[in-house]
Amino acid sequence: MMRLDLENDEATERLGQVLAVTRPNSAVVYLHGALGMGKSTLARAILRKLGVQGPIRSPSYTLLERYPLSEGEAWHLDLYRIADAGELDFLGLDEVAADLWLVEWPEHGEGFLPAADLRISLSQSGTGRAAVLCADSEAGAEWLTKVSI
Repeated sequence: MMRLDLENDEATERLGQVLAVTRPNSAVVYLHGALGMGKSTLARAILRKLGVQGPIRSPSYTLLERYPLSEGEAWHLDLYRIADAGELDFLGLDEVAADLWLVEWPEHGEGFLPAADLRISLSQSGTGRAAVLCADSEAGAEWLTKVSI
């Protein structure tokens, strides 16, 4: 487990950039936190650093946005509006495995998502945010050893 203080959006973006350059070839990241805590900011920073060009839309209404990477594909999911995990059946999440999963509100998709390698919980801390990073797999634990900001 690692706890980081993020004083502003720029610090959240720096964390995303570090996560992008240190990530394993295949990774599942669960992003936890209340509304407005920076989950989408973090996901966008990761995707930008991985070379995604053009608009990076929040999947709040579409539930899933797919982005080509230099090698493979990243999926950004926002499951806030899901009332029952069974609703995810229509997304075809089992059709093709993404190389990077960024999942906001993963608790809404329990049982239909791959297991997390890394869980990141964002919360209010003073005038900024706190990020708690927890590894849930061997790949996630190795990833955390490379994270330094």
